[in-house]
Amino acid sequence: MTRIEAPRGTHDILPSEQPLWHWIQGEMEDLSGLYGYRRIDTPAFEDTELIVRTSGGGSDVVQKETYTFTDRGGRSLTLRPEATAPICRAYVQHGLHREAQPQKLYTIGPMWRYDRPQRGRYREHWQLSVEAIGTDDPAIDAEVIQLYAELLRRVGVTDYVLEINSIGDANCRPAYVERLAGWLDEHDSELDAEARAKRATSPLRVFDVKSERVQALLTGAPKIGESLCEECREHFALVRQYLDAYGVSYELAPTLVRGLDYYTRTTFEFKDEAIGAKDTICGGGRYDGLIEAIGGPPTPGIGFGAGIERLLLSIGADRVEPPHIDVFFVCDRESDRVHVLPLVAELRRRGLRADMDYAGRSTKGQLTQAARLGAGWTVLVDGERATIRQQGREDLTAQLDEVVDRITG
Repeated sequence: MTRIEAPRGTHDILPSEQPLWHWIQGEMEDLSGLYGYRRIDTPAFEDTELIVRTSGGGSDVVQKETYTFTDRGGRSLTLRPEATAPICRAYVQHGLHREAQPQKLYTIGPMWRYDRPQRGRYREHWQLSVEAIGTDDPAIDAEVIQLYAELLRRVGVTDYVLEINSIGDANCRPAYVERLAGWLDEHDSELDAEARAKRATSPLRVFDVKSERVQALLTGAPKIGESLCEECREHFALVRQYLDAYGVSYELAPTLVRGLDYYTRTTFEFKDEAIGAKDTICGGGRYDGLIEAIGGPPTPGIGFGAGIERLLLSIGADRVEPPHIDVFFVCDRESDRVHVLPLVAELRRRGLRADMDYAGRSTKGQLTQAARLGAGWTVLVDGERATIRQQGREDLTAQLDEVVDRITG
């Protein structure tokens, strides 16, 4: 019989990995709270129209990467490929625009994209998404960026590069796109199939091509920074000024664009060589037209999505914690277990991780299991009495009904 395994592009988070996952998500939640961001959770799937309208019908996300299906009611639904559009949908649907602005929100959860599985890149992957909706203040751009930089500092990731750019807005971008399109026409013979396909959906997307040859060619293309209007230039200058005030180091990346249609002005990516060729571990930017595109009032916003699996690669496997238990009972006889079970339950009520053998091990085997679990106390039961063993201290002998108080007292 063929063994069934997890679908390609997915992964199990095993018990030995859970402490690290719990720790990193705890750091994300704690830091988001310190910055005033409140948690929001949205459904795993959304109306397909939301994804198409916000990502752009010609984007790679919509054309190649979404998990889209028709449900039994004939509705087209899509597993969320990212969290910004669903959060903005919830913002409009539940009238968050009528509350105090900005709405500072975050979520942690799985996203789905049909992509080629590779190191740190999964078809089902977990993300931290942080969104500040309802203000165009460049200081909030800097805060969102600095928040992730602070997260990296907290978890010990230092070998990364932050790239930033401004891609203008509806006032200045059309003129730039026209200039870029003209330049691409002149160099069409030097483009590859991927660049032409991206250019057909949006000329800006050519900067996302993977070919090093085409990327080298594009260094000669017009830069969006040369076409920014005065307001966009001032906004970007202030973002950089505030990042400098925070002490956040960055590099200007004139060709940095994001793959979704809703981005405007500030765009940024954190890249780390730990996951290969300075791959992106966090990307985001400003999306001042997104809320209006899904039926809400004109509302500016900025945010980012940061993959947890990729961040864990940057942190390294040496942070994996061994299993740990507080108290382990070693019993020789079946009758001992009758008296030990209430003690195990009481220790758990008092907040300690207590356990005993359920595999029929010998006394020696139980002691080995206690060591394997990193037990703080090992209790060797002998009828009505017990020996309490704690590393680095002398053994204690006590009546069995005194064990809980001896350990917790």
